[in-house]
Amino acid sequence: MQQPYSLTELPVGFRQFHRNSFLNYQLNRAHALGWARADELDEAARRVRSLDDAATVFDELATRVEAQRRLRNVTSYLRIAEFFTPQRSEGKVAIYARYRDLFDRGFGDSGAVRHEVPYSGSSLPAYLLRSRGEVSLGTVLFHGGFDSLIEEFYAIWERLAATGFDVIAFDGPGQGGARALSGITFDHDWEKPVAAVLDHFAVSNAILIGLSMGGYWCLRAAGREPRIDRVVSWPPVYDWLYRLPLPVRGPARWMLGRRKFMNWNIRVRTRLSPVLRHVVNQALYLADEVEPIAAADWFLGMNAEHLGSSRVTQDVLLLCGENDAFQPPVLTKHQANALTTARSVQVRTFTKAERADSHCQMGNLDLACNVVKKWLHDERS
Repeated sequence: MQQPYSLTELPVGFRQFHRNSFLNYQLNRAHALGWARADELDEAARRVRSLDDAATVFDELATRVEAQRRLRNVTSYLRIAEFFTPQRSEGKVAIYARYRDLFDRGFGDSGAVRHEVPYSGSSLPAYLLRSRGEVSLGTVLFHGGFDSLIEEFYAIWERLAATGFDVIAFDGPGQGGARALSGITFDHDWEKPVAAVLDHFAVSNAILIGLSMGGYWCLRAAGREPRIDRVVSWPPVYDWLYRLPLPVRGPARWMLGRRKFMNWNIRVRTRLSPVLRHVVNQALYLADEVEPIAAADWFLGMNAEHLGSSRVTQDVLLLCGENDAFQPPVLTKHQANALTTARSVQVRTFTKAERADSHCQMGNLDLACNVVKKWLHDERS
């Protein structure tokens, strides 16, 4: 008889590690995923004066913890260091390669097997984690979003595997190892990497889950890839301009069309805002562009027309947090209304009382995973 599988314990609660809200979210992200200790995050956060020195502080913490051979903890701290390392700096690729090596060593006994999926003359990294159940209930494809590395979400993979599914977790174009090691730049047409992954693993029927901005790309892919049977958007984007009130969208489009002015405007604003600078530089890195306006183009590429919600015919689960600062519930509302031909649409909004109201439910990730698992089993029956 198969022995019960022991899951990574996940903490509950969104903590105040740092006064800077953007940095504080990233530290809570690491904490919520199970392998960053609160006491060590607190100690490191006290040393971080700005976003510019976060990489150094967490690299030092990772080195100290590695000497203690706590490799799973090391991956969390090195991931934070990688996140804050400037995208086009000489050290970016080196720190990512070190992170992935530590992940493969620290999680080598997990049963996850890394594959290289042929794509665009190179390859996309993917991990296969087989079902922990006696019989597999099917296959789940899982991917992240704007600035994710697929390895960091191991706690989610193992929960899906524990509930009976084979899990294929992958980085798409522009993400993680696909960008850092293979040089593959971003493509909003997410059906292309999804098809490549399905082909590589010879999967004819799968569930697709997209986390963070991946909540846009998974729906785009589902509308064009018939091998996707169900889809979880965690949370949706739908169209970035729909964050704005209707009367403001037209003027915003007009303003964004003034490219010379916008290049100047973005340059000035990124000098004044380290957070905006990070976001703009990340978008430019994904697309391998230089002009600031290209970052706006990248975000505007995620729009309702390109998504094509009416092409989505699967069962759909939409997750959102009531206080999500990045992808707020208004986007989920618009997305739900646009899914006019889906077999079914279920929306789950997580609340502050549940300590799951922030982006991607970092604060009570276990609750969110349980909602997904229940939906997968209910829709299967």
